[in-house]
Amino acid sequence: MYNVLICDDQPDIVNALKIYLAPEGYRLFEAYTGKEALEVVQSNDIHLILLDIMMPVMDGITATARIRDVSNAPIILLTAKSETEDKVLGLNVGADDYITKPFVPVEVLARVRSQLRRYARLGSKVVEESTESITIGGITLDDRTKSVVVEGETVSLTPTEYAILHLLMANPGKVFSTKVLYESVWREAALGSEGAVAVHIRHLREKIEINPSEPRYLKVVWGQGYKMEGGR
Repeated sequence: MYNVLICDDQPDIVNALKIYLAPEGYRLFEAYTGKEALEVVQSNDIHLILLDIMMPVMDGITATARIRDVSNAPIILLTAKSETEDKVLGLNVGADDYITKPFVPVEVLARVRSQLRRYARLGSKVVEESTESITIGGITLDDRTKSVVVEGETVSLTPTEYAILHLLMANPGKVFSTKVLYESVWREAALGSEGAVAVHIRHLREKIEINPSEPRYLKVVWGQGYKMEGGR
């Protein structure tokens, strides 16, 4: 059973999301401020977090950054259409995806299922049977332990960042369009959500590149997409 935290300062929204998710069999937790969300994550084994951006006491952006210090569980931001800059900021500090209000139940369920599948595959600490290890330049990705080491230092990636890096490192030199990257990692159709890929790529570069503005590994092919090179 997955533990899902729903955090929004509006009880009606929390209750609506509970109605959508309850039939899936998840164990649901509630919070109404970012501070409460952080406390729930610190005291429970939470597998996914639905987190509103605009909240009192501690907003969703700050809460996302604080949660990332203690958990790599997927975070889906709950946003209004007018909060475009906050969406990007949230992705930059560690959120994995976002859903725009008003919600469409089928979209909520699809995104929650997608993130939980990826977390189960990439985010858990359980060692799997796979012994695959990929090294490109100074980067080593060990798919047995789901760990990434850059120049001898272990780096912490979210499940989404790990999935993108694994796909690119497993196919060195191959160019992936943002559409193909999105559909391969998110496991759903890219319906105008490809912009999230660019944000995660930028975040990845900040973690694996010595100079993110002049990347050695994660290269852009203008007008085509992204690829992984050997770092020479």
